[in-house]
Amino acid sequence: MEITTQMIKELREATGVGILDCREALTQAGGDFDKAVDFLREKGLARAAKRANREASDGVLELYSHGDGRVGVMVEVNCETDFVARSEGFRNLAHEIALQIAAGAPEFVNAEDIPEAHLERERQVARNRAKEEGKPENIWDKIVEGRVEKYRDEVCLLRQPYIRDESKTIQDLIGEQVAALGENILVRRFVRWERGEHAEDMEATE
Repeated sequence: MEITTQMIKELREATGVGILDCREALTQAGGDFDKAVDFLREKGLARAAKRANREASDGVLELYSHGDGRVGVMVEVNCETDFVARSEGFRNLAHEIALQIAAGAPEFVNAEDIPEAHLERERQVARNRAKEEGKPENIWDKIVEGRVEKYRDEVCLLRQPYIRDESKTIQDLIGEQVAALGENILVRRFVRWERGEHAEDMEATE
């Protein structure tokens, strides 16, 4: 059975588990939603996802400078308690997220943060390109959908492939630490500076 983007999205919304793990669960379950949820629970990931609604107001502001001061990053990563905020695992996670921002140059934390105008621009570009390349009109919508999904993956921090292991996303990486540390963890906001850029070009996300 083909595992569609919509199936993955629905499972992710229900469990809070990362895209790649949801895809694997659905594949193992032959597309059966309930079996996929059970698969994730057996792996311990769905239990971690249940913590996602708990308040996360502690944490750290991680600062990182890359390339001899060429790129600077500040990111706020939150957890529930000061105890976890001071733990090595949480601190390492915050540092890895800062590295990701420096290397991946995301513009937003979540896909939900992207302004509709940005998405519409990508749709229009994709549609025009498909037309110019002579693609059949009946597949334009599919091409546009694919391009918009790719755009989300590129500009959203949580959807970017982790720079040290591209088989997982940053959302997956955070999920692993939620399971390990037993607390809700979220990226509240970040800012990335690059030497020589104009102030109006700087992106701050929250």
